[in-house]
Amino acid sequence: GLYIPRSETGGFPNGSIAAIAVMPDGKQIIIAINAQNNPVIKIFDLNTGFEVNTLRGHETPVTTLALTPDGQYLASASFWDSQIKIWQLNTYTEIFTLFGHNDFVTSVSITRDGHYLISTSKDTTLKVWNLLMRKEIASFTGDNDFRCCTVSPDGRTIVAGETSGRIHFLRLKGI
Repeated sequence: GLYIPRSETGGFPNGSIAAIAVMPDGKQIIIAINAQNNPVIKIFDLNTGFEVNTLRGHETPVTTLALTPDGQYLASASFWDSQIKIWQLNTYTEIFTLFGHNDFVTSVSITRDGHYLISTSKDTTLKVWNLLMRKEIASFTGDNDFRCCTVSPDGRTIVAGETSGRIHFLRLKGI
């Protein structure tokens, strides 16, 4: 496997780091690496620094990662194909892909119960997805590109930021 250098100057010279997530138990780290038309998501053991597995499936650079709170599933999104992939981490396999944005997906966030995913895009939309049903259940359009989002611990309030500097506070009802 690939060893993660334990110094400030170590890294991946042939690829840029796009996103990082740490497993809830703190034992593994997940890194999205975009290297010369070969985006990959690598999982490393934090104790040893060695690679555990590599997830392949995105054909365009990965932009963001989010884990379900139980660490069983990973969401990853990519640039030009505007896809959000859901991975099952105990088998290291892609289980489904969400389609709906018309431009780069810029961020994803998952509710604490692991049932809903929020995504933002350069297409000026924020979408809410039901992961159990594997479909979009709500959409909000802003005035400018959305760049980031998060969801409150109760899973009801979404906060999203636009490139204009505007921050939106959205309340989920009926879920």
